[in-house]
Parts: sequence; C-alpha cells; structure tokens
Amino acid sequence: MTPSSTRGRRTARSTPHGATRPGLWAATALAALLCTTGAANAANAPSPSPPPAGASARAEVPAGVTAGVAVFDRHTGAFTEQLNTSAQFRSASVVKLLIALDLLWGRSPDALSAAERARVDTMLRGSDDAAASAFWSANGGGAIVDRMVSRLDLTDTARPPATHPGYWGYTALSARDTVRIYRHLLDSAPAAVRDYLLGDLRQSTRCATDGYDQHFGIAGSFDRPWAVKQGWSGFSSGGCTSTPAATRTQAPPASSPTGADAVDLSRPALHTTGVVGAGDRTIVAVLTLHPSGTSYGKAYSDVGRLTRSLNVPGATRPAGTWVGTWGNGVRVRTSTSTTSGAITALPAGVEVLVRCQKRGQEVSVPPYVNDWWAHLPQYGGYMTNIYLSVPENQVPGVPVC
Repeated sequence: MTPSSTRGRRTARSTPHGATRPGLWAATALAALLCTTGAANAANAPSPSPPPAGASARAEVPAGVTAGVAVFDRHTGAFTEQLNTSAQFRSASVVKLLIALDLLWGRSPDALSAAERARVDTMLRGSDDAAASAFWSANGGGAIVDRMVSRLDLTDTARPPATHPGYWGYTALSARDTVRIYRHLLDSAPAAVRDYLLGDLRQSTRCATDGYDQHFGIAGSFDRPWAVKQGWSGFSSGGCTSTPAATRTQAPPASSPTGADAVDLSRPALHTTGVVGAGDRTIVAVLTLHPSGTSYGKAYSDVGRLTRSLNVPGATRPAGTWVGTWGNGVRVRTSTSTTSGAITALPAGVEVLVRCQKRGQEVSVPPYVNDWWAHLPQYGGYMTNIYLSVPENQVPGVPVC
C-alpha cells in the first residue's frame, strides 16, 4: 500500500479485492457528506478493456443471470449476437415503445395534444410510469399489445396475464421481438414518428422520474450517438438520490403465475435496448433476470459487463477503466471536495468508468483516509477514491488528471 496524504501519513485505505471494509459506519461527520448509512460491501476491481467493437465476441453472461440477447447490424442485415433470442421476459418499461407506437399509429406527432406530447416525452425520456399508465388505461390496456403484435408481426410478445391486466410491465417480450420493434421504428414508421420517438430516446435522462439511474447497459457501454429505452422491475433502490428510491410501481407480486409457459414475474429484471452508432447502425436488445435479492448496483454492473462483451458494429467504446465501488449513496461531485455541489448519487456497489484521478480534499472514513479523487466522465464529476474497490489509494494504471 502506498501513502496517499500530502502530509506523508500512511493510510489504512484499502482491503484485498472482494473483502468487506470494516468500521465504515463509525464514519465522521465529513464522511456523512459523502455517503448515506447502510451496509458496505467491496465490489469489483478494475475490469480490463473490452475488445474493439468490430472484433469477434461472444455474449459473456455473468453467473446467476438469465439473458436474452440480440444484436442486429442494419448495414449488413445480419445478427452479430444471438442468445436465447425467443425467450420471453416481462418487458418492464420496454413496453413503453409499443404504447407510444400504438398512440401514433396513423397519426402525426403534430396531432398530439400538448398533454399527450408531454406524457410521451416524460414516458420515453424519464421512463415515467404514470404517463404509461394513463395511455394504457385510455387506449385499451392489453389491446394495445394485441394490436402491435398484429401490426409488427411479433412472435413472442403477449399482453400481461389475466391475473394482472393493469400491469403493462408484465407484457411478455423477447430479444428478437425487441429488434423487430426497433426495425419498424427505423425503417417502416413514418419519418415524423421515427424522428419524434427516437428524439425522445436520444434524450434519455440519467435519472428516471422514479429516482433510478437508467444509464446502464448501452448508455454506459458506448459513446453517443445512441438512443435507449431501458426497463427495470423488482428493485427497491436505484441510485440518483441520497436516500433509497421508491420501489418500482410495476414491482412483481409475492407469487408468480403457474404453468410451463408462464413468464417469470418474480426475479428482478433489468433490460437495456436501443440503437447505437452513426446512422443508428446497430440495434441492441439485452433482456436479463437476476437472482432474488440482487441489488440494483450489482444488476446494473452485470448488465454493463454483458453489454460491453458484445460485438456491436459502429459502436465507440468510452475511454477509461471500469472500477467497482462500495458504500451506499456515494455522491458524484462537481469538484474534488465535499463542499462542491452534488451531481448525483451512485447505485450501491455499482461499477464506474474512471478517466483520470487527481488530489483534492482529504477524506476520512475511519479507519481509511484518502485525498485522491476519480474523474467520472459519464457523470461529469468526481468521487473520492476512498469508495473505489482497489488495493491502493490511487487506481492502478489510471493517469493523473
């Protein structure tokens, strides 16, 4: 371990990879400015850079995760990745694509009322559930899905089970049907509809309206241009706020429907879907289920690792090193001090992309002391290195800012 302090004081900064840091919640008042109380578990060490986008790759599914993956290159008209493409998952918020397309079927976006347009915008940009529920109720509920199945020739998509007719997030969906939805939007929908809906997906906000950080998967793995519609269900907190976010309103019930063909409604679901690259070259659909009790930060990191392993033609990978974090409510700040403004809070234990690091205010979370701060380009700010899961005060191999 190397000294971190400018005063030459040796620190008790880190533990071996994978170990739990003791004594965190005896933190000082200064530490309280950085991280809310909660269990602190060390996450993963820096992960190596993935292969270039054009390289041969195979979907690397993390242990315990069930995944359906489809990556379609519109330039060649061929899939570069296919894994369990017909497997049905509950859609969570990905079904909002069908809700929006149904609303605009045979209509121009200009024909929408101001209230309808505002609902579409917040439903697609911030994944707003109330907006989706309003459209679902007004336009026939499950009949929306039936209509879109017929219109787009979807083979694995079905309305929610009869036991939960109002739960639009329980719509059954597969990776290959998700690709079909995006192919329709890109290649068949009227230009005004395409440009309007993709415009909203390009403006996906990092923090959804329910307090979840939704820039995982595609949004974290590739530089813009991209347009995304994400989905999550069954998690109780998701970063972006310093206190736990509200449980997703479309959370699963205590028990799931029975039957061999029943879609799993119990395990936490996290999906990343969208288009990547200049000219919207590649369509990516990654649908996942995680073991019961998986934290949002763990699922977020697992989906990121899976997405980064894919062969996505036209994608540009962001520069930097992926590093695990520990602690709950860890804040990203505008500068390298606890008095600078807070940009957001991280999902607990999530991996972050570190571009460079620099010295700043010394932070003490007994028994740890550190004055190094990491720059997180995807957040546009800094976090103290004390909450990075690395064996030294500086992140190995990461340059000084």
